[in-house]
Amino acid sequence: MRQTALGVALTGDTTRYSGPARSIGYRWFSDPASRQLYAPEDHPFLTRMWVSGLREVVTLRGPGSRAGHLADLLLAHSGEFRDVWDAHEVGIRPNEVKHFVHPELGALELSCQTLVDPRQSHSLLVYTAVPGSESHEKLQLLSVIGTQALH
Repeated sequence: MRQTALGVALTGDTTRYSGPARSIGYRWFSDPASRQLYAPEDHPFLTRMWVSGLREVVTLRGPGSRAGHLADLLLAHSGEFRDVWDAHEVGIRPNEVKHFVHPELGALELSCQTLVDPRQSHSLLVYTAVPGSESHEKLQLLSVIGTQALH
């Protein structure tokens, strides 16, 4: 897993995770603090999206795969995950526009392009903001301040 300095400033250092926690979908259900990065109104959709994505990979790779192991862990430890898993939804794709809540800069609305390596189930996410928008200005500021606190 790799991140640019601006990526770390936006989403935190995700390279610090190991084991199941390397999966953002796993952290969504196992670490409530991981949700703070996203606008609360997006949480129900993101919950369904993470479960749908994991279900797709488990179906593709089988119950003995890493994805199968993550699903087993979440089924055992998260009632919310179990409830959504039982709906058997698949095919839910990320929205093109993401709504982040940065601890220093507040709300950011960013377009996201995703490049996918289906064999490895890895994705490269490229975030951009509409030039001249408030989010664009905040993204530019974030590129200067990085992970520093403004307060």
